[in-house]
Amino acid sequence: MTEIRIACVVGARPNFMKIAPIISELQKRPVFAPQLIHTGQHFSAEMSDSFFRDLEIPEPDVNLGVGGGTHGEQTAQVMLRIEPVLRAFQPHVVLVVGDVNSTLAAAITAAKIGIPVAHVEAGLRSFDRTMPEEINRVLTDAVSDYLFTTEPAAEKNLLAEGIPARKIFFTGNVMIDTLLRFRDKAARSDVLERLGLAPGSYAAVTLHRPSNVDSPASLNAMIAMLVELARNLPVVFPVHPRTRARMASAGVAPDGLILTDPMGYLDFLRLIGCARLVLTDSGGIQEETTVLGVPCLTLRANTERPITVEMGTNRLVGTDPAAALQAALETLAKPPRAASRPPLWDGNASGRIVDILERSLSSQ
Repeated sequence: MTEIRIACVVGARPNFMKIAPIISELQKRPVFAPQLIHTGQHFSAEMSDSFFRDLEIPEPDVNLGVGGGTHGEQTAQVMLRIEPVLRAFQPHVVLVVGDVNSTLAAAITAAKIGIPVAHVEAGLRSFDRTMPEEINRVLTDAVSDYLFTTEPAAEKNLLAEGIPARKIFFTGNVMIDTLLRFRDKAARSDVLERLGLAPGSYAAVTLHRPSNVDSPASLNAMIAMLVELARNLPVVFPVHPRTRARMASAGVAPDGLILTDPMGYLDFLRLIGCARLVLTDSGGIQEETTVLGVPCLTLRANTERPITVEMGTNRLVGTDPAAALQAALETLAKPPRAASRPPLWDGNASGRIVDILERSLSSQ
């Protein structure tokens, strides 16, 4: 095969950190002809444009312009709009990352028209089917031909679901490729100076999961917990658009918190890297704090990234605000625990992924 065409699909903020090192690696190898397709699931400057700039991702070859909507609407619109793009480009493989609606929609569309699918970050399971992302993970893996995993538990999950071992490849974590590549650049961000903060003196927070923000009662209780925590140290809260809308409709008054708009990658990496403590319901932040050595309290009852608890700095504290506050105060009262970096979280995951695709597709 003289030219390997790969369609790389991204759609939402968590995807961009994962696709950046893969696109960079593909561009280094003349045998590959990558096409970058942005579904437009996240389309604002703070949720999309700044990440392309910060992470040096090339302009997308195609932007589907899907925009917002319900889970069903977004998934359907991506499927409708991406199929003619794939038929025209005729890629040898469609590569998807993560677990957002665009991931599932692109994978299903490719599989239905006979194009092999490669899923980066396969096999992660929270075992909580109330999470839309869990549905996306399970179904994407079910139709994928190359399943690239970030931790050993993911392979066990896939084998238990009947995925053949020959399709599973333990390649490491592309999110960490990005973190290690841009950590020095992020250190030059002036975000702390703009916020009037000193390294190690504050907590950083993200909240966007339905279990924490969709119910006015739950959201009010979480914000009250953060306000109480802010009596002990400054609490910085970059507010996800979804959470901001819920706060407005619930009449939540987050007095005493430092609220900001969503941050670009470099600013946010410096913010969490210099924090004394991070509280989050995000998946990727659990991984980033593990490598950065920053204590992380995950405001969820489960995690699809168990290695961050087993080896890293992550601690599951659930969604009860009182328990979360107690855990935060305990964390502040003692030195951060030592963490080990998980296997293959070494900055070379994207190279391993592209090596496997090159060997496999070149022989066809």
